[in-house]
Amino acid sequence: MKFSNLNRIEIATKLKNKRFDILVIGGGITGAGIALDAATRGMSTALVEMQDFAAGTSSRSTKLVHGGLRYLKQFEVKMVAEVGKERAIVYENGPHVTTPEWMLLPMHTGGTFGPFSTSIGLRVYDFLAGVKKSERRSMLSAEQTLAKEPLVKKDGLKGAGYYVEYRTDDARLTIEVMKAAVENGATACNYTKVTKLIYKNGKVVGVVGEDQITGEKYEIRAKKIVNAAGPWVDHIREMDKSKKGKTLQLSKGVHLVIDQSRFPLKQAIYFDTPDGRMVFAIPRDGKAYVGTTDTFYNEDAVHPQMTKSDRTYIINAINYMFPEVKITEQDIESSWAGVRPLIYEEGKNASEISRKDEIWESNSGLITIAGGKLTGYRKMAETVVDLLVDKFQSGEGRTLPSCQTRNMPISGGNVGGSANLNSYVAKQVQNGTELGLSSKEAEKLTRMYGSNIDSVFNLLKENKDDAVKYKLPLDLFAKLIYAIEHEMIATPIDFLNRRTGSILFDIQTVRKYKKQVINYMSAKFGWSDKVQAKYSLAVEEALVSAVIPVDEPNDFPQAVSENKKN
Repeated sequence: MKFSNLNRIEIATKLKNKRFDILVIGGGITGAGIALDAATRGMSTALVEMQDFAAGTSSRSTKLVHGGLRYLKQFEVKMVAEVGKERAIVYENGPHVTTPEWMLLPMHTGGTFGPFSTSIGLRVYDFLAGVKKSERRSMLSAEQTLAKEPLVKKDGLKGAGYYVEYRTDDARLTIEVMKAAVENGATACNYTKVTKLIYKNGKVVGVVGEDQITGEKYEIRAKKIVNAAGPWVDHIREMDKSKKGKTLQLSKGVHLVIDQSRFPLKQAIYFDTPDGRMVFAIPRDGKAYVGTTDTFYNEDAVHPQMTKSDRTYIINAINYMFPEVKITEQDIESSWAGVRPLIYEEGKNASEISRKDEIWESNSGLITIAGGKLTGYRKMAETVVDLLVDKFQSGEGRTLPSCQTRNMPISGGNVGGSANLNSYVAKQVQNGTELGLSSKEAEKLTRMYGSNIDSVFNLLKENKDDAVKYKLPLDLFAKLIYAIEHEMIATPIDFLNRRTGSILFDIQTVRKYKKQVINYMSAKFGWSDKVQAKYSLAVEEALVSAVIPVDEPNDFPQAVSENKKN
């Protein structure tokens, strides 16, 4: 069965009629990782997500699979060692969605890092993270630093550390892991909200799911329920009457996007802010994005918003480290805000709270995982599924294999490893140009979809007439038809934001083709005029909130929720 909302009725029927070994609540990177790990060990696995996959935290990060250098400052040695080693695994298993990015760490008189501490810190980091020889850090002079990035503040510049991070597309990483889970037998459905837990003899044995598109409610049964709902894990624990002890503290992070014509950043940079925090500035697809803020957040986790103070803070940080660019509010092309589900620690500010994950099990048997980092998703999933394996072994005497995901490509990752990606892409370009794409468009699509590019090109070939009919460029249409047929999009925002990143990094294309995209989706899904109007409004409001900040979160009119019932 295709992983498509065109098959939503069939997917829901499967969820209703089967008793699964495991049901995962939450379709972010953690839930997707658990579903993949469980499915590949032979467990019947279901997953439900109340919004779109990755719509919460997992599409709103700094988009780095990074080793957590800053956690050395907090002596989180074990975390640096773990996530540092995981970076390479995430990269090898999905080189089409993750790529090495050299990072500059400038040092200034009076800054957070000096030459000695930076050199030692990066050397320890290389050792803990098991960094390969070709990616080990080097120390640069002030002249070498400015050669790498001429925009860096010259006053008081002592030099820089130079080391490797890994850049990713967080939402695409999540969908590729989710697709891999489905390819291995898992059943997953977005826009399915858990409204109630079902119990038998005091043990949780299922949930009531409410379809946010049709309004239908139905039961889903499973032997074990895993709560991986990110910012909403405490909401599920409240349903289970087990929210005690440690709880979540949400922290908000905001990023700004600026065109390279205004901020011609050549080099990814991790730099000091005037208040002693550290933020990233990263070039991507002709843009530069900068973030993140880190402030406690107690508002609506579904629609976090950039405030004026968030925007001012980041603009001030840019102009502090890159004084020549003189960025103003008018230069902000797009932005995004997200919340991090941190585990509350009394007396600590948002930046100081540990990012490590924790697992809790309630008296009813509900297993909750909270905290953690994007980079460590696979290891977190392994830990959770190991726990489940022990339970099935002791309770049912089942023998289940150990974790299979360490050397397993995610969906699209079958390109022969990272070393072979470039030659794989080169071979595919001709196939794309034969369909009418430019070689640049064919290359970009292949880098985006990896080994799934055959499916993308086949769909384009079969449906090219629709691209003409709906006045859509071939490359955009190829993404759209593939997202409809194989990536479970249900709304225009699913496509324009999470499957393509266009609202963030190519907002002009969204403005130009939003109507054509909505018209095509409407024809495919059979939307009424009312539904089409609702989704059109949601796109308009997303375009506004990407650029215009709010004074305080409550001042912004809540966007028409994409996942309300028709």
